[in-house]
Amino acid sequence: MSSNPKPIPLSRQQAFALVDAISGHEELALSASAFENEDGNWSLEANCQGRPDLEKFDQVARKTLGARVNFSAERIDPEIDWVARSLRNLQPVVAGGFYIHAGHNGQAPPRGTIPILIEAARAFGTGHHETTTGCLLAIHYVLKRKQPEAIMDMGTGTGILAIALAKRLQRHVIASDIDPLAIETTRQNASLNGVGQWIRPVLAEGINDREITDNGPYDLMVANILAEPLREMIPDIAAISRPGAAMIMSGILTGQAKKIITACARHDILLDQRIILGEWSTLVFEKT
Repeated sequence: MSSNPKPIPLSRQQAFALVDAISGHEELALSASAFENEDGNWSLEANCQGRPDLEKFDQVARKTLGARVNFSAERIDPEIDWVARSLRNLQPVVAGGFYIHAGHNGQAPPRGTIPILIEAARAFGTGHHETTTGCLLAIHYVLKRKQPEAIMDMGTGTGILAIALAKRLQRHVIASDIDPLAIETTRQNASLNGVGQWIRPVLAEGINDREITDNGPYDLMVANILAEPLREMIPDIAAISRPGAAMIMSGILTGQAKKIITACARHDILLDQRIILGEWSTLVFEKT
């Protein structure tokens, strides 16, 4: 078996998966984005502070995709704020009754929507990715039927979903993440949106924190993370959820959904609703 596999062209789902993976390594890049080439393949572009660590990029690609990707580096004009430039054309997102916008969007929120201000950052979650949008739609679906008291957002990223829940319910939300940058970003965004008193950021891997377990069992759990770590966490998610609890799971490519649904069913967590946006599925479950 070759230890140096041939580089592969990227599909859309591979490019987005790689963007998500790189965004989880704050030391690698200031920003990362995916775009389609003229030949139909996809490319990834990352903006770095200083010389990029191409070896580390290659390691992330191998772990995420199981294959090599051709990475190259090019020096750019240091006088240009490339992060701001890449975000300039991002438009507001309206989903599930929420209006997600950044500071450069000057228009007023549509009537009847709940505004959430999220400045793009290295933590994942500006509302533009299908997984985040799917979760916002799923939150709207769940809250039409339930009024949860104990709520947790696992893998909170920028805190966008925790903020949406806090704004709708005005109840405490545990917002956990394994990344210290995400925890700090969530804390800042919660304060920026006037819900700092409702959101409790917790640095933790999965549910391995006293504050998480002490605040359970939960009536609503949201987990927007990648499918494989999500599948591994399902027994823990089931253990800290009440009977009748709603669970929103995303970060799942549609081809991976069956594996998640089957794993949940083993723990009496049954599929209630499925939201498909592009190649991504957001699944809503109920614990029986």
